Amino acid sequence: MNTINKYLPVSFAFLLLITSCSSEREPYIPFTPAEDSAFVYKNYTKKEVYVPMRDGTKLFTAIYTPKDSSEQYPIVMYRTPYAIQPYGENNYKIDLGPNMRMTRDKYIFVYQDVRGKHMSEGQFVDMTPHKRRTNESLDTFDTIEWLLANVDNHNGKVGQWGISYPGFYTAAGMINSHPALVAVSPQAPIADWFFDDFHHHGAFFYPHAFNFFSSFGRPRSGPTMVKNPKFKHGTNDGYAFFKAITPISLAKENYLGDSISFWNDLVAHPNYDDFWQDRNILPHLKNVNCAVLTVGGWFDAEDLYGPLKIYETVEKNNPGINNTLVMGPWGHGGWRRTDGDVLGNVHFGSKTSNFYNDNIIEPFFAYHLKGRGENKIPEAYMFQTGTNEWKTFDTWPPKNLKKVKFYFKEKKRLSQTPPGDNQFGVDIFESDPSNPVPFIADDHIGMPKSYMTDDQSFVNNRPDVLYYLSSPLEEDLTIAGSVLANLVVKTDQTAADWVVKL
Repeated sequence: MNTINKYLPVSFAFLLLITSCSSEREPYIPFTPAEDSAFVYKNYTKKEVYVPMRDGTKLFTAIYTPKDSSEQYPIVMYRTPYAIQPYGENNYKIDLGPNMRMTRDKYIFVYQDVRGKHMSEGQFVDMTPHKRRTNESLDTFDTIEWLLANVDNHNGKVGQWGISYPGFYTAAGMINSHPALVAVSPQAPIADWFFDDFHHHGAFFYPHAFNFFSSFGRPRSGPTMVKNPKFKHGTNDGYAFFKAITPISLAKENYLGDSISFWNDLVAHPNYDDFWQDRNILPHLKNVNCAVLTVGGWFDAEDLYGPLKIYETVEKNNPGINNTLVMGPWGHGGWRRTDGDVLGNVHFGSKTSNFYNDNIIEPFFAYHLKGRGENKIPEAYMFQTGTNEWKTFDTWPPKNLKKVKFYFKEKKRLSQTPPGDNQFGVDIFESDPSNPVPFIADDHIGMPKSYMTDDQSFVNNRPDVLYYLSSPLEEDLTIAGSVLANLVVKTDQTAADWVVKL
């Protein structure tokens, strides 16, 4: 039996004033994938090398250099645990860098398998703790040192970018920045794995964790070009599949065995203990001496915590640097993988990814790495859903906010009127672990990208769900900044999760 105090406040920050958006650049006209691939083959030379780290470990690295040597080019680096395929000096990526705009503008593009993954030497450690003797900041520094000394025709400037896990490596790479590292873009970066991905503020996301580590977490016997195959569930009914392997100990017993070390660690550390705290990169984001453009999606169910907290922490710890936050109407990595005009049943009025690529990421690297254009990117570039407009801000969260509190009231009401004396009460619900609350209405084996935009009201009539509605809004409101649900709860079990959705 679980209870929730129904008169405690839910705090919102409502934005009262929004600045105008800057003018757009000339739009990029896309080519076909075949034309893009032909351009890369015609204009770039690929070389594969092993780059030595300070401890002697060698990291496998692919370098794409423009064939035109009439000018010097900056280096743009991407470090990943997901394999820098295709391997082989005659096998080229179809596109290079954050987008084909930059590929056609020509940079020296560098891709690297991180320590212990795929073709690189060493031992892989998930979310490498920064306090280790070897860490991702040092590996990035050593890689840049080697590139500057061994790659021809560079201009002495280096940039780095990455999405998701590679976003973490980008954020780690800017700690104690190498002097040549002048611009970085961590995109959908993992910041703290207890809050990103698998534990959403403490609530364990079983399907997401299992689906990821059942493939990614399997050990290798040595350097390999082959990626682990995805786990085959034998069904598309994720609710039934994961219900059948609950409690979580059944996942290891029935499917995973004892070989996936991080799964064993994840199960052994259900709370925010030293294991997770050591993997939190936020306390170490210091001595960042380069321009930073952090990118995230409002509807990213994997890494929404990461970009917001990394921007906030870099801003606090590194005053005076160019530090920008971009948040668009995207799922995980949607700015590079989709047009950004629709997610699930929600439409955003335009191809928002094109705007981002034309007006934000390409000008950012062009200015800092090539000295071209002007440094006009604002402190925060935020897409406002509802009105479907890009907005710019001098600070984030904006300074001109009015904090508003809503209170849980009787008859499932959400009200701005605080409770009077002796009006506090409780709402009671029963939760059955053998009949968990689903988070999607349709059959799916994992977490679909549209999950964050889907209507969640299909669970409202369940006995283990409480919902509260406000009165109809009399005027438009814009919600900005953090949303905090302040709950006082009690359970007759040894543990419970309360998941709050707005």
